[in-house]
Amino acid sequence: MASTLATPIQIAPRLDYSMLRRVAFGFGLLFIFISPACPDPLALAAGAFTPWLILRLVGTPTMPAAIAYYLLCQWLQVFARAFLALVDGEPMAQSIYGPWVVEAYWYMLASTVTLAFACKVVLGGIQPPTEENWAAHLYWRPVDVFLVYLGSNLITQMASLTFGGALYQFFDAIARFKIMAAFLLFTSVMSVGRGWPFLFAVLGVEILSGMTGLLGDFRGVFVFLGTAALAAQIRWTPRTTGYALLATFGLVALALFWTSVKFEYREMATGGADSQAFQTTLSDRVGYMLGRIVGIADIDWGLASKALLERLAYVDITGLVINVDLASAEKSTMRQWGDALSHVFQPRFLFPDKQALSDTEVFIRLTRVDVLENMRGGTSISVGYMAENYVDLGFPGMLGGVFAIGLMVALVIRFFFSFDVPWMVRQGTALAYVYSICASGLEVSLPKILGSTLTFAVAYGLALKFAFPVGQRWLERRARQAADRESTRRRIKSLFRGGGPL
Repeated sequence: MASTLATPIQIAPRLDYSMLRRVAFGFGLLFIFISPACPDPLALAAGAFTPWLILRLVGTPTMPAAIAYYLLCQWLQVFARAFLALVDGEPMAQSIYGPWVVEAYWYMLASTVTLAFACKVVLGGIQPPTEENWAAHLYWRPVDVFLVYLGSNLITQMASLTFGGALYQFFDAIARFKIMAAFLLFTSVMSVGRGWPFLFAVLGVEILSGMTGLLGDFRGVFVFLGTAALAAQIRWTPRTTGYALLATFGLVALALFWTSVKFEYREMATGGADSQAFQTTLSDRVGYMLGRIVGIADIDWGLASKALLERLAYVDITGLVINVDLASAEKSTMRQWGDALSHVFQPRFLFPDKQALSDTEVFIRLTRVDVLENMRGGTSISVGYMAENYVDLGFPGMLGGVFAIGLMVALVIRFFFSFDVPWMVRQGTALAYVYSICASGLEVSLPKILGSTLTFAVAYGLALKFAFPVGQRWLERRARQAADRESTRRRIKSLFRGGGPL
């Protein structure tokens, strides 16, 4: 078939970039009405309209769905600071970090638009798939994709427990395959309306593993679900609206609960040690969480909400970096980029004596704040790649560094989309990559972005070339065998309804 339709014929409103853009426009209008009550009305109004501008730039029919998550996730952490000012009733310039917070807010807001422009330049011209390529995943059985997901979880556990040292980053990238498996299951189930028990099973597994880990990565499965819905362009009905609201409520409730218990939980899970190694069993950790759920009425939800909003907003740290940089007599020349590139292009298997870069040490150097007393459980803190670009390039020069990062991210995704594999496999690979560099949002540092990008491109380039075709043939064979069995069963039933073969 010569058709190159990017989507099936639309007979009802669908979740796509056009719908997201309309929602973003309504969101912006809402905050324009609210902004006069905010201590920083212009910052709130401009920040609220930024998603519409971002989606206007990248909202082409074939733009990878992961790009919406990538850009809006970064924007949300910036905008949260203006919203926090509304909640506190205090202008950003009067915070403990001083007037530089306002500068940081505008610089970072401009950076999110810069990222969108870079994605538009590289990904705006992706060719649409054929109908056959777009719909390939719909013929796979949900139970088989679920088995792939379970197998990918085993790979994830092996990567975290077995592989370390020089090849840790490579196998850590391979461990992200479970994201692609979950994504493919979600798109299939939501498109054909079959296999819902498997979808809810994945939700349960991911939420449970996230709530009993150290980093609380339960939110990831909600990202996978939302991105899959956008990639599949599901029909949007009143029932879909209800499900979306329920999922949003669940995510927020879990986030607030985790915020209220995470410090005590980590202390219990690690035995008070300054590492990320568990000192308690899974049953002990589950028991602790169940105990806190039983006593959920004792949680101060207002305090948890404020703490979550403060944790989400990642502008004050950049403001502190600007303050220190302006007062510093010693101006570094591209030290952050230099350290990052040196770290990435000196792989540990060739340079075993290479010193590890510490985000916390960079934080202390750029902010002159001693945070070591507050770092427990082996956690770290980073100023983030936008602040690092500011230190190296100032403003507006930092926009050039941010644009380079956006180009790199978009080029890697374009590379994945060059493989002759089903459309949703390309979409899922893009999501796995974006989540690997974006799960921490603006907190991620330059070395981690560059290192993860390099290892992910190599690992998944090899996987898409050699490993996935084997898996695709298995999924297609299983689907054909199931279809043959069903056809035979129907013929037998038809024969007996007609009086038997004799």
